[in-house]
Amino acid sequence: MQNAIRRLPPGSVDDVVSPSLTAAWGTSVGDRPDKPEEACGVFAVLAANQPVANLTYFGLYALQHRGQESAGIAVFDGSNQVRLHKDMGLVSQVFDQLVLERLSGELAIGHNRYSTTGSSKVCNAQPVLLMTRLGPLALAHNGNLVNAAELRESLLEHTDQFNSSTDSELIAFAIQQEVNRGNDWDGAIRAAAARCRGAFSLVIGTPEGLFALRDGHGIRPLVFGHLGEVADAQWVVSSETCGLDIIGAAYDDDVQPGELIQFRKGDATVHRDRWCSEPAKLCVFEMIYFARPDSRFFGESLYSYRVRIGETLARETPVDADIVIGVPDSGIPAAIGYSQLSGIPYGDGLIKNRYVGRTFIQPTQAMREAGIRVKLNPLPDVLAGKRVVVIDDSIVRGTTSRKLVAALRDAGATEVHMRISSPAVTHPCFYGIDTDTQDQLIAARLTLEEISAHLGVDSLAYLSKKGMVEAAQTHASEFCTACFDGAYPIAMDDTVSSSKLMLEPGGLAATVLR
Repeated sequence: MQNAIRRLPPGSVDDVVSPSLTAAWGTSVGDRPDKPEEACGVFAVLAANQPVANLTYFGLYALQHRGQESAGIAVFDGSNQVRLHKDMGLVSQVFDQLVLERLSGELAIGHNRYSTTGSSKVCNAQPVLLMTRLGPLALAHNGNLVNAAELRESLLEHTDQFNSSTDSELIAFAIQQEVNRGNDWDGAIRAAAARCRGAFSLVIGTPEGLFALRDGHGIRPLVFGHLGEVADAQWVVSSETCGLDIIGAAYDDDVQPGELIQFRKGDATVHRDRWCSEPAKLCVFEMIYFARPDSRFFGESLYSYRVRIGETLARETPVDADIVIGVPDSGIPAAIGYSQLSGIPYGDGLIKNRYVGRTFIQPTQAMREAGIRVKLNPLPDVLAGKRVVVIDDSIVRGTTSRKLVAALRDAGATEVHMRISSPAVTHPCFYGIDTDTQDQLIAARLTLEEISAHLGVDSLAYLSKKGMVEAAQTHASEFCTACFDGAYPIAMDDTVSSSKLMLEPGGLAATVLR
C-alpha cells in the first residue's frame, strides 16, 4: 500500500518548486487586504469514464474567487492509486493540459486555497493526502477549526509526522487515526468530525468512493449534483452551485448542516445521514460578498438577494444625489437595487482592471503618493460635477475606502455619499474568514461620525442587521452574524478568542460560547 500515492514525474511542482515563487508566497509583503477574505473552495467528481481531472479543473476555475493562493487536484485511478498535483498560484497557472492528462482516474478531489490557518506556502496547499490501513485518503477543507491546538495535541500522542501547519491536515490525520484504530471509512469520518470544533465543509476521497460532510452549523456552504442521468452515478460536490453549472451538472441539494453523504462507485443511491444536529448558522457574508452572484442559495441566485439589500439600503438611508455607482464587482448588484428603489440613475463610475490578481510587487512611496490605482480607476466623464452615492459591500479597516473617496473627488465628484450593503464589521471571524484583529476593525474603534470624517465622505450609512436578514427571505436564526454582533455560535476557549478580540477596557463585547 505504500506505493498507492504517486506524485507526477519530475517537472511537476510536486517534485520541483521554484524557490523564488515559494519565497514570494511565503512572505507577507505590504498592506493586508482591506476586505474579508474567504478561506477556500472545494470540488469533487466521482464519475467512471469521465475526464474527472478536467472537470475538477473547471469546477475550481468557477470557484477561483474563494481562494487565489494555491490549487490542487488528487485523482484516484481504478486500482486505487492516487496522483496528486498542487502548487501556489491560480488554477490556470497550476494546471495545463499535459498535467491534466496525467491525472487520469474516476474520482477527483480539488481545492482552491486562501490561507487563514497555516501560512501561505506550498506545503500547506491542498488536497491533503495520507495513507491508512484501508488505502489512501485525500481531503479538501473549507473552513477553520477553533480547537486546532487541542486536536493537534491529541494527535501528537500517535504521530509527529505533520507536513504542514494547517488545521485541514489535522482533520485528515484524525480520520487516518480512526481508520487505523479499526473503524471503516464511514465510522472513521464520523469519529474524526466529532473531535473537530469549528467550521468545516469537506470533500473526502477514499478507495470506497466520495464523502461530503458539513459541520453541525453549516457555516460554510456545500452542494452536490450529478452529470447525465441519476442512474449513471456520476456525482459532483462543490462549494457553490456555480461549480456545478460550469460543467453542466444538475443541482440536487445542499449538503445539510451536520450531514455526511457517501457516494459509492457505480451506485446511483445517495447515502445520506446526519452525524450531528445543531442549529443552522450559514455565514451571512456568503450571501453578501463571498459567493458568486450566479450561485444559488435558498432557491435563488445571490444576484437577486444583493439587489434586494440595495433596495433595502435605499429605503433605510435615502439621500439626494445625481448618480449611484457600485464598487466592482460585489457592490454592483446592491447599487442597481439602490438606484431602482431611489430613482437615482445608476452609472458605471469605476472601471476595474479584471486582469489584476494578487501582486507581490509593491509600488514605491512616490507611486503611492501619486495615487497609483492598480485595480480601480474612476471615470471623470461620468462623475464630474455630480453628487455621487457609492455602494460597497463592507468596510473593514477603511484604508481602501478612504483612497476610493479621494479618487472620486479627484475625478470631480462634488459630493460623495457612501452606503454599505452590510452592517458595520465590529468583530473578527474565527470560522474561515480572514479578518484583522478587532483593534484593526475601524467600526470597532470609531463612531459613525468618526468613520465618516476619516473616509472624507459627506455621509455614511450601513445596512441594518434586520434589513440584511429579512432580505434573505428565510429565518434570521439560520445565519451566523458574529462579525456584526459578536454572537459567536461555536464554543472556543479563551486562548482562541483572545487572539483576535480586544482585551483593553472599552472593547466591544462578544458573546463567546464556552
